[in-house]
Amino acid sequence: MGNTIRLCTQDSGCSQQPRNVATFQPQQSSPEDSQIAALEEKAKQDPRAAFDLALRYFRGDGIRRNTYQAITWMRDAAERGYPQAQLALGRFYLSGMEEMGSDPAEAESWLLLAAERGDPEAKTLLAQAQQAKKDEVAYRRWLNAHRAAWLGYWSSGYHYYSYWRNGAWYFY
Repeated sequence: MGNTIRLCTQDSGCSQQPRNVATFQPQQSSPEDSQIAALEEKAKQDPRAAFDLALRYFRGDGIRRNTYQAITWMRDAAERGYPQAQLALGRFYLSGMEEMGSDPAEAESWLLLAAERGDPEAKTLLAQAQQAKKDEVAYRRWLNAHRAAWLGYWSSGYHYYSYWRNGAWYFY
């Protein structure tokens, strides 16, 4: 008993720790952590929340930036039929992102869904994705000319549909 001490924290309860553990740091969650956890729960039910969560992961807004999670949540929203997510996912695949190369065929499938709903931007990008499949050299030139602007667009071009107030997420 003399070699251990009992440490208790509000979040993780109590545990026995060796007395000589000088590096013990209780896990503390920030207000942002609980907000993101609440948004993740909402994202499981609402594709708009999944879209917002994807943007937050991509931008690093209130959470550590993670493009894999951004694509995962964006794809989840798109698969549930959310048109903005279908357009965004088509754009992701058309331009590629950091560690992920572009995939015009995958972009075409998502852009087609958004274009069928009447989205004019999706129609334009769909034509570009279809052309990219036909001429790889011209596509690479086009991609090099547009990719930097598109990556910047992700930071401000898409807006959130939710906001945090009084301990809960609300949607416009």
